[in-house]
Amino acid sequence: MRRRHLLAGIASAGALGAGGIVATGNVPAALGGSSTEPVEPITLDTIEAPGSRDGEVTIPAEGQVTFVDFFGTWCAPCIEQMPALGEAADRVGDEVQFVSVTTEDVGGSLSEAELADWWRKHDGDWLVGADPTAELAAKLDVGGYPTAVVLDSTGRIRWSDSGVHTADMLVEEIERVLEG
Repeated sequence: MRRRHLLAGIASAGALGAGGIVATGNVPAALGGSSTEPVEPITLDTIEAPGSRDGEVTIPAEGQVTFVDFFGTWCAPCIEQMPALGEAADRVGDEVQFVSVTTEDVGGSLSEAELADWWRKHDGDWLVGADPTAELAAKLDVGGYPTAVVLDSTGRIRWSDSGVHTADMLVEEIERVLEG
């Protein structure tokens, strides 16, 4: 009897939570929704590496669709994701700000040279930045690695998903946002 009550309570709580999401229209981006408010831009340091430059990048880019890949150099699925990211970056070209971001302590526990070597070894050839305080990762609700996020030209999250994706899937989501 107690087990039945416990299960009924859990089911009721789940239904209430789902109802609240539907009622407010705030379906998390990770569940296929999109944010209603633009993400406040954050400027990150970029790393001198193949396809990247030593400097800064602001995410999201003002007036431009932005694709962000969150990765870790210690993350095996992130390594698996690299070829698809390279193909997707080539296919979307300059129409999209395309950047990969690590939350590792670049300049601390991971040197810039080590990150550049990892980038080169895994055929990275696009902009790579560091978010050591995980401020951007928190704003974009990143919960695991790798995570891909597409923001529209107004800075709203239009797609976000964790895991390894094909180049076709990444390009499809980016193009969907480009088409508005």
